[in-house]
Amino acid sequence: MADETVAQLRQKIAQAREVIAHLMDKAAFNGAEAHRALDYFGSNAFKKDFLPWPRHTDEGLRPEELNAANDD
Repeated sequence: MADETVAQLRQKIAQAREVIAHLMDKAAFNGAEAHRALDYFGSNAFKKDFLPWPRHTDEGLRPEELNAANDD
C-alpha cells in the first residue's frame, strides 16, 4: 500500500472510533447520524472532513452541541 493510503486508513479508523464512542454515549443507534456513520464506515471512500466538528480548534460545534432534531 502507498504511504498516503495507509495514512488515510489510520485516520479513518480514528474517525470511526470517535463516532462510535459518541454514538454509544448518546445511545443514538437508530438516528440519522448513526446511519450516516455506518454508511461511511461500510464504504471504501475517505473523507478528511467526515467529522461534523473540528478536532483541534474551538470553531464549529462539538458533538454535544449538534442538533439531533433530524434523527427521525
